[in-house]
Amino acid sequence: MTGKDHYGKTKLACYLGFVTQAISANFVPLLFLTFYTAYGISYADLALIPFTFFVTQLIVDLLCAKAADRIGYRTSVVIAQVTSGLGLLMLAFVPDLCSNPFVGILVSVTVYAIGSGLIEVLCSPIIEACPFDNKAGMMSLLHSFYCWGAVGTILASTLFFVLFGTSNWRILTCLWAAVPLYNVYNFATCPIEPIVAEGEGMTIKQLFGTKLFWLFVALMVCAGAAELSMAQWASAFAESGLGVTKTTGDLLGACGFAAFMGLSRIWYGRYGQKVDLTKFMILSGILCLVAYILAAFAMWPLMGLIGCMLCGFSVGIMWPGSISISSSRLPGGGTALFAFLALAGDLGGAVGPAVVGSISHIFGENIQAGLTAGMVFPLMLAVIVYLVKTDRNAG
Repeated sequence: MTGKDHYGKTKLACYLGFVTQAISANFVPLLFLTFYTAYGISYADLALIPFTFFVTQLIVDLLCAKAADRIGYRTSVVIAQVTSGLGLLMLAFVPDLCSNPFVGILVSVTVYAIGSGLIEVLCSPIIEACPFDNKAGMMSLLHSFYCWGAVGTILASTLFFVLFGTSNWRILTCLWAAVPLYNVYNFATCPIEPIVAEGEGMTIKQLFGTKLFWLFVALMVCAGAAELSMAQWASAFAESGLGVTKTTGDLLGACGFAAFMGLSRIWYGRYGQKVDLTKFMILSGILCLVAYILAAFAMWPLMGLIGCMLCGFSVGIMWPGSISISSSRLPGGGTALFAFLALAGDLGGAVGPAVVGSISHIFGENIQAGLTAGMVFPLMLAVIVYLVKTDRNAG
């Protein structure tokens, strides 16, 4: 077995890594209203769950900028799988062992967020370092597994809740933990190549002194906020804001969002070489703004659900597209570049849902009011992509 075929197991491990990240990011939001009724946790406090998740990832991203090369990619990514599985197992038991269940939830979320953060930093450069053709397409395909992982998480969880009830969510949590624990073996045995030769990567100081780097950081912040503001609140928005059943809201809201995001990434993976990526991202930002308007001002449930799904399609290219542009125009960026891009995306992922939750709370637990505030993120993204496109050093 030679050439790119030799790295089939590496692809499988990274794909399951992104599925693990999808489970970590999308499972608990399906339980927001369950936590609201069972533990009496307010919407404002519920907003702290994704905030904690993404801030933890942000800290991990920052530490990975130097630590991943020192520790080694294989050791780091195995640790990612172990902490992801452990955190999910803790979620099933720790909240009920604490006098304040909310604290137990946040502790568990923090543990599996460590694993998710490591996955986010490491899987993209692991795939980038493999000798595949059409690396931009491979990157988009890799990130599509996050979407299909989210779809699978939502569909399987919804089916489980229909058959066994939401009161048995702890059992399902343990089942989801099996995915990263199984993937430990894949990452322990697959071939992994360095992203750049030792000593040839840009230093953090060099990155910080590059104008394009800061534009890409700003782009990733907006991409993360535009994506996660809708993704994290889609289930609760559909059920509470649109008045549909939990099953309908999860399938057409949260699941529809993830499915259309996955379709967008698969489309780009196949046809992306034929389009101007920056133009496509500007149009995506505008389309995302329209999607937020549909959701925030929905007069009928169908209008709001269409907004959720349209938003999923529009944000599909934002995260992998930013990574592809950055890695091609700053080829010496190495692990530090991927780490800081992930950090910026997580910063947006922490701030965006928190803004939506906080504004919703201020306006009497009105999620549509929160989504109105979220419109600023796709608007800013379109402006920043235009600046990247028109910068003379942007290529």
